[in-house]
Amino acid sequence: MFPKIIKLILAALSLGFAGYQFYDNYIGNGIFLILLAGMFILLYYKNEIIFLAFLRLRKQDFEGTLKWLDRINNPEQNLVRKQQGYYNFLKGIISSQNNLTQAEKYFKKALQFGLSMNQDLAMAKMSLAGILMQKRRKREAQQLLGEAKKLDSQGMLSGQIKLMQQQLKKI
Repeated sequence: MFPKIIKLILAALSLGFAGYQFYDNYIGNGIFLILLAGMFILLYYKNEIIFLAFLRLRKQDFEGTLKWLDRINNPEQNLVRKQQGYYNFLKGIISSQNNLTQAEKYFKKALQFGLSMNQDLAMAKMSLAGILMQKRRKREAQQLLGEAKKLDSQGMLSGQIKLMQQQLKKI
């Protein structure tokens, strides 16, 4: 993984050399270098390691997901703000298997940094509400479940949210 500043420098160098190739009538090389610069810009906004960690998570391979996430050194400097949110979101999902206090910390950080999709925000709020519910913090859990219900526009999490609200009534 390259630091984000190096990705931007490589994109600028590729664009500059593409202009030179166009000037020398090497149109094919110039087009290729513009595509290469576009790839560096894409990787600036969409981190490749977080993408690979999500693929591992889809296979329910928590250890593999954690190995990919551990490859990110100093996420505060090497990741864009939304990527830091997804990094903490994934860490929260993994740590919710073992340590609820640490998972709560990661989910709160993920919500603080922000996630780009409403479904992901709803999932993070619902997971955090579940942790708070287990810690007997009913009022905060109800508030987060209400926010998650508003964010779940497609109704993918509605069954789980209703189940958690019923469990909250029993507390």
